Amino acid sequence: MGGSVQASLGGRYATALFDLAEQSRTIDTVEASLAKVRAALDQSDDFKALTTSPVVARDAAGKAVLSTADELGVDQTTRNFLGVLAQNRRLAELPAIIRAFRQLAARHRGEVTAEVTSAHALTDEQIDELKQQLRRRVGREVSVDLSIDPALLGGLVVRIGSQMIDSSIRTRLNALASAMTKG
Repeated sequence: MGGSVQASLGGRYATALFDLAEQSRTIDTVEASLAKVRAALDQSDDFKALTTSPVVARDAAGKAVLSTADELGVDQTTRNFLGVLAQNRRLAELPAIIRAFRQLAARHRGEVTAEVTSAHALTDEQIDELKQQLRRRVGREVSVDLSIDPALLGGLVVRIGSQMIDSSIRTRLNALASAMTKG
């Protein structure tokens, strides 16, 4: 599994950032900053457009991303990293980079990361309950990487490494539909 994170472009950037954070002993700080960036991507259409639009000039993207970084209050390492991404026109890779960084940080702490997709945002209580259930199932600490997919009709899709735990209604309906067409 060690090679899989580094294999992708986002993984290579995440690994470079992780190495910097490890050397400066700021893994937790950088991870917290990246969580702020992730939240901004989810909540601000303008910020998301800035990072994904091919028409935004490199310098303009760089300036806008750095001013957003300052507004979010990210640490210096993360701020510099965002500047490098803007210069290299790799801001669109941010979600993949953030996911890969979280996996590296979790592995560093001896945790397992569960990628959880839900139809709606989960409350803190639901997240805590989910972590407890996953901890019992896996036998060690589990950090949760949440994303929202309104196309899920309900339930959750949880992926831990290559293992998929699925309780989404859409998947059950699809399974039922394919069972009925075969019969």
